[in-house]
Amino acid sequence: MGVAEDIAKLELDLRELVIKYEQYFFGIEKREPLRLLDAVERAVRRYQNVSIPNTSQRFKYDSLVATLSVHKQKWTRTNRLIEEGKFQRDRFRMSLHQAQQADKGSKAKTPPAAQDSQIDSVFKQYVNARLACNLPVENVTKEKVAEAINRQKPVLMQKYGCRDVDFVVVIEGGKPTLKARPKTT
Repeated sequence: MGVAEDIAKLELDLRELVIKYEQYFFGIEKREPLRLLDAVERAVRRYQNVSIPNTSQRFKYDSLVATLSVHKQKWTRTNRLIEEGKFQRDRFRMSLHQAQQADKGSKAKTPPAAQDSQIDSVFKQYVNARLACNLPVENVTKEKVAEAINRQKPVLMQKYGCRDVDFVVVIEGGKPTLKARPKTT
């Protein structure tokens, strides 16, 4: 093979290596592509101390070597972050997985009938508290209370890392408010 063919093959192998490493970091490939990396490094070393007379071929070779060097640094840093548990993509995937597990757990733990009875109970407590504080109850509806609870519940569950949240009515400063109590067990 001539120099031009070797450089073209090196370029293709380097592109494939970059793709394989990206697949490895995304979790598609289970193992790091070390054999392909070794083959690419051997191809780079082959022309390291050889004078390439054609300027365009020399430039292409040097740019491929620089690209490999930059990518190797990035891969080394990413592997180190993975080992330390600080790799951003892994954290994102892990948080998605935990959120899905929490959703499955909360849906399985509190059936809709139980949620309705909890909302009914909180609504009645809230209306009674407003009446006790001599506040109007005409604008208070069960739907508004349910909407407030359903809007706040997932946010609070994620914030406190709990599987469910109970709401109670508390009177503060002469006005009734809903307070959340995280359930851990």
